[in-house]
Amino acid sequence: MEYIIIIISAVFVNNIVLTQFLGVCPFLGVSKRISTAVGMAGAVTFVMVLATIVTYLIQLYILNPFNIGYLQTISFILVIASLVQLVEIILKKVSPALYQALGVFLPLITTNCAILGVAILTIQKEFNLMEGVVFAISNAIGFGLALVLFAGLREHLDLIDVPKGLKGTPIALIVAGILAMAFMGFSGLV
Repeated sequence: MEYIIIIISAVFVNNIVLTQFLGVCPFLGVSKRISTAVGMAGAVTFVMVLATIVTYLIQLYILNPFNIGYLQTISFILVIASLVQLVEIILKKVSPALYQALGVFLPLITTNCAILGVAILTIQKEFNLMEGVVFAISNAIGFGLALVLFAGLREHLDLIDVPKGLKGTPIALIVAGILAMAFMGFSGLV
């Protein structure tokens, strides 16, 4: 039952992008096409889960025993940056088309505060490793859900007549705000 609460909370109630406002840069930058959004969601999922596992183990076996918790943020950032490089190498070999589609946005994962936020929240919430992994997967699903929904809405916006002063970024920000308000409807669910 505890895992179900973690999942529902992370995906809907406390969505990492729409309620906690972490990971907004890739959310806005990669959401013009659904195909790119799905690829970014997959890459973020991979990095987020791996980063949560590795950072949890670093916290548990290095930072806590040696009383150097003050190095948490910098060590977590280094781990995330290394994992993004790994994902970039893998994508270049396995899926060159997706690598080209993501282009400049792939390095955005390095600075995606959603990944760092989930790693730190896992420690702050005192989850065990399994709960942390479920939390990371759930947040990645929530990130992907928000990204794909927003990409679909933005693709639809290209097909309708939007007033000249709202075209592009202004209407995208308005739609993102409405989407965030829609997700607020889940508050109180868990």
